Amino acid sequence: VQVARVASDRVAVHHAAREAARLAAIDPTPGRVSARAARATPELRPERLQVELGPQRIRGDLIEVLAVYRSPTDVPLVGRLVGDIEVSATALVRIE
Repeated sequence: VQVARVASDRVAVHHAAREAARLAAIDPTPGRVSARAARATPELRPERLQVELGPQRIRGDLIEVLAVYRSPTDVPLVGRLVGDIEVSATALVRIE
């Protein structure tokens, strides 16, 4: 059960990174990009999701967005033995 929950979180983190990158291509404001990632993935706890932007460049360059999520291990016994699992995803987009 816990493995399935972490796998689901991993898919959601990839989605969050892609959505954040889409916004970063036109508006690289860190707060807005993080909010977009959180809204795109309501199944993730926003306080456990971090979104980081790579260095901002000029139009036409690539910008990197990293989404990191601490997936909670809520299943009894497993959580005590393993602890939270960090899941991350990166997305690259061209700045418009």
